[in-house]
Amino acid sequence: MEKAVNEDEGARRAVRDGAARTGGDAWSGSWVAERLGVELVGDDRLTELLGLALRRNPKRAHLLVSHVLGKHVPQSPSVVYGHGLALGRRVRELLGDEAGRAVVLGYAETATGLGHSVADGLGLAPYLHSTRRPVPGVATAGGFEESHSHATSHLLLPQDPELLAGDGPLVLVDDEFSTGNTVLNTIRDLHVRYPRRRYVVVALVDMRSPADAGRLRDFAREIGARVDLVTTASGTVRLPEGVLEKGQELVARHEARAGAEAAGPAAAAAGAGRVTRVGLGWPRGLPDGGRHGFTPAHRARLESVLPAMAARLAEALPDGARRVLVLGFEELMYAPLRLARELELVTGAEVRFSTTTRSPVLAVDDPGYAIRTRLVFPAHDDPADGPGERYAYNVAGAGFDTVVAVVDSAADTPALHAPDGLLARLAAHTPQVLLAVIPSYVPAPPDAPDAPSAPERPATMLPDPLRGPAFSSYPPEEVGWLLQDLSDVTLEAPTEEREEAIQSGGAHYAESLPVEYQPSEQYQELFHAALDASAARLAHAVGVVTETVLTERSPHPVLVSLARAGTPVGVLMRRWAQYRHGLDLPHYAVSIVRGRGIDANALRWLADHHDPRDVVFVDGWTGKGAITRELAQAVAEFEKAEGITGFDPEIAVLADPGSCVRTYGTREDYLIPSACLNSTVSGLISRTVLRADLVGPHDYHGAKFYRELAGADVSVAFLDAVSARFPEVADAACAQAKELLATDRTPTWEGWAAVERISEEYGIHDVNLVKPGVGETTRVLLRRVPWKVLARAGAGSDLDHVRLLAEQRGVPVEEVAELPYTCVGLIHPRFTRGATGADGKAVTS
Repeated sequence: MEKAVNEDEGARRAVRDGAARTGGDAWSGSWVAERLGVELVGDDRLTELLGLALRRNPKRAHLLVSHVLGKHVPQSPSVVYGHGLALGRRVRELLGDEAGRAVVLGYAETATGLGHSVADGLGLAPYLHSTRRPVPGVATAGGFEESHSHATSHLLLPQDPELLAGDGPLVLVDDEFSTGNTVLNTIRDLHVRYPRRRYVVVALVDMRSPADAGRLRDFAREIGARVDLVTTASGTVRLPEGVLEKGQELVARHEARAGAEAAGPAAAAAGAGRVTRVGLGWPRGLPDGGRHGFTPAHRARLESVLPAMAARLAEALPDGARRVLVLGFEELMYAPLRLARELELVTGAEVRFSTTTRSPVLAVDDPGYAIRTRLVFPAHDDPADGPGERYAYNVAGAGFDTVVAVVDSAADTPALHAPDGLLARLAAHTPQVLLAVIPSYVPAPPDAPDAPSAPERPATMLPDPLRGPAFSSYPPEEVGWLLQDLSDVTLEAPTEEREEAIQSGGAHYAESLPVEYQPSEQYQELFHAALDASAARLAHAVGVVTETVLTERSPHPVLVSLARAGTPVGVLMRRWAQYRHGLDLPHYAVSIVRGRGIDANALRWLADHHDPRDVVFVDGWTGKGAITRELAQAVAEFEKAEGITGFDPEIAVLADPGSCVRTYGTREDYLIPSACLNSTVSGLISRTVLRADLVGPHDYHGAKFYRELAGADVSVAFLDAVSARFPEVADAACAQAKELLATDRTPTWEGWAAVERISEEYGIHDVNLVKPGVGETTRVLLRRVPWKVLARAGAGSDLDHVRLLAEQRGVPVEEVAELPYTCVGLIHPRFTRGATGADGKAVTS
């Protein structure tokens, strides 16, 4: 049977926000619709996703032009990649436990990048795309026809002959379903060779008629398999009688009027000197895409090298580059797309992505038409079907001051560099062309000496850490984030809604994010005043805890901070070790979630790359010690499940007012200014996220990088202000560390006892709703909906920011004579707007 899966509202918003148009407010299909009577009927999002054009094709005159595919219309690479990821995540949710056995198959040429992106969203799924380029020595595992296409024959050439032989779900990805014939042909061919019980068909748009949809349902019944359908939008194309003939006549008339291409060989040659080759440093043996299969191991390797390759491209951009196009090559879509997305993250330029194509399309410079301009050049990869024309659309006249052409080495031929070749055509329309060549991957014959075996799908093959400036505003050497980037996902919810969902049991706090608090001018002044007043005290505490770690825990520790409050402290400890001892300590940030434990995949990565005995977990401060207990339990469970031992769960913290740990810089409860703000003092990184539809069993926990808040970022300024005071406190900090090492520092858990007492005294009866200490009280005021704040009588300037936040939120501050902490934040149980507290007072929001 066929089952349609509707997208959630978040995906709908992403489609609306990401839709791009080539002609301002005009729909880029109106020109064709007016002249031929072609109509798009269906979801109201169709015209956001699609435009219309005409092409030279004896089988179909019109062409649906996607705004978000990255083929004919230059688009933000984040939008292109994001649509594929979103579809993949929906497939993962649909398949549930079966997702781990799925294989993804994409269609050449337009859906090679989309299919690969869907595989990324699905998780640890091998990926293969069909190809129109035969490869000598590689056996064909199947083939099928795409009847309406300009080039119809598809080949399947996996390196691993068993790639398609499993009985897990097969996920087939195309950019559009027009009739469903291509899918039918594919399943018919493969089901004979590799029968299975389930198929999932994925596309951006489903434009089949009811009759075509019925054919797929009947076919699924015939072969006894389940076929699910996942799309972003659906509808149909209404074609009036005689549209093919009218379309062909219209194309012929406009092409005759246009005549020869405006840029002839002489004009193109004049710009040939503006082409510069850029070395990417592509790793040897890493496939350039999914033509022969792309495994999770390949994906992990690619993720680890993408930042360095994008940095090379960024360095090669001319000074002042404002608008950059990364142009892929026919089937080579995914690697250029990922390079473009990475470049978009590390440069201030506006980056767009599209690719060249075999498909001949009429260009009409009209806002209501999807293909405004066309560059024509000879094929340059010695194609099996002989020489012919190739095309790049909407590049000329688009205002790009740099074009980065990315091709594979099989296409780096004299034809590419000829006076009428692609590079010359591009150089005639942009001041700078950069050429990046990716080695063409050709599998060695299975019987060749030292032939590599097909990579398996190891559960522990995890990507290397994310680093700034692509992820976080910290310099790349200061911290590596063992997280996955969820920046493109909408996760924020109003504070009151989150509080109600959390306390009602309908959601866990780590499944969403609070809206980032934007500090007022008065609050920012308080932060800077607090930093000025406490920088030396903080530097002293950093010195004490770092010296303690180096003496007692490991002479060469691997710092692993608990994201995100621990991360600034981890960076400062790393800086102290460098300043005082000349050590260059590794530092990573990992996620730990109360009630869910630490990220086990991050621990696996750490165990693969370091001795677990050298790992020192770092946090900012302790409150009642909940995270301390959580970490100890999580590490014990990890060691039991994985058989990996050596991790010491004791946390090193800057401040331990709750007396929960042995390794600390101070046990005073005073303001650490990094607690005053959210992401803008933590590298612009959000709190970590753990949600089943976003984080699979082999994924790191997620987080967002708030690039848009760069103007308010004080992360590095905070670090610099503290580390600048190292010289003046160094001797005293080292002396105090020596004294502490000679004393009994056994935790007394005074904080936990105090929290239990406060919980009962104020009628809360849940220690998780009591947030002790300056840091925790600040956090609850920024993220949650507190009932009241208890402040120790006589507390001074350390609480200025707490009083200001409480005033802004209408939260009462109650002074208490006997309080073991400087302040405590209280959340009322079962928070609802207008509820009353144990003392009969209204709970304010």
